[in-house]
Amino acid sequence: MIRVLIADDEAMIRSALAALLRLEPDLEVVAECADGAEALREAARLKPDVCLLDVEMPGLDGVEVAERLRRTVATRCVVVTRHARPGVLRRALASGVAGFLPKSRTADEVAAVIRRVAGGARYVDPEIAADALSDARCPLTDRELDVLRAGRRGETTGQIARALSLAPGTVRNHVSAVLAKLSVQTRQQAVLLAEERGWL
Repeated sequence: MIRVLIADDEAMIRSALAALLRLEPDLEVVAECADGAEALREAARLKPDVCLLDVEMPGLDGVEVAERLRRTVATRCVVVTRHARPGVLRRALASGVAGFLPKSRTADEVAAVIRRVAGGARYVDPEIAADALSDARCPLTDRELDVLRAGRRGETTGQIARALSLAPGTVRNHVSAVLAKLSVQTRQQAVLLAEERGWL
């Protein structure tokens, strides 16, 4: 039996998928979790073969959960998402995710991916992979990305400067360069765009 943990904050989707997967003779759903923190706790306790994780959950998202599980539990992770952005795929693969597919797939298709991943293979939905290959690469330098990360929760220029051991003027210069490169008006818009594309 392949032991599966499901984590999705949408109760109806979570329970429906669990019910459908329980019809498969070789799959056993061992836990249904409503958020990333619960998924981490239950995965540590139950040690499932495969964790099926929604990307967009409150608190820790599916990619963050997968990254933490890779360091603590011998389980393989499949990420499912409603909005399959190429940047999220890149971020997921960098975090060690073994499977990536949209929520539009049928339960039979999800079960097939779980089996492949449990067997040691990797799976990326072909349409998402094609979009990711055609998506533009990040135009920002590593230091510009550092500045965005340090200020992603609304930190002031001074706080970012202290966190990165930079002069405030240098931080302002980096922010100006980021805004110009991304064609946005504010630092918050830049953060949102960079997160959407998987650069942060």
